[in-house]
Amino acid sequence: MRINQPTAWYVLYVKPRHEKKIENLLKEKQIETYLPLVKTIRKWSDRKKMIESPLFPSYLFVKIDFRKDSENVLSIRGFCTFIRFGSEFAKVQDHEIKSIRLLTEMSDVKDIENSDIAIKVGEYRRVQEGALSGLDCEIINVNNVNKIIVRIDSIKHSIMATLPSSFLSELEVI
Repeated sequence: MRINQPTAWYVLYVKPRHEKKIENLLKEKQIETYLPLVKTIRKWSDRKKMIESPLFPSYLFVKIDFRKDSENVLSIRGFCTFIRFGSEFAKVQDHEIKSIRLLTEMSDVKDIENSDIAIKVGEYRRVQEGALSGLDCEIINVNNVNKIIVRIDSIKHSIMATLPSSFLSELEVI
């Protein structure tokens, strides 16, 4: 009898601007993927256009059993490598993926940015309204605008977004 190996979210580093193409190739191979996209306005000299670009450029999340599925992932053309920290492959927790999904799919959240710089610890709050209800976050102030930070410790990145302050409540200290 074979015991199912646990699957986990791993982080792929892919060629720049190949994220969507590689995501589609992996989906064709029945591999669960997640590519967080954010809408941004791109300006040219003659026009402006709303485009979707990856929140984490060159990163793609795959949920696989590493021993069983890593060869399928490695065989994709345009794939570069699995992200590592030291000798360990970067794994992202399910709750971190859920936090990213909530932030990127909610219409009330504005100005979503990715940041890999260490931000000083500020005030912690809990979102009490909207689709992000129950999410714990850190409040920072950038250019006199209150923003929230959700840390994705597994890949040493943070997501910063503008959220109405009325959505926030005090975080209970346990």
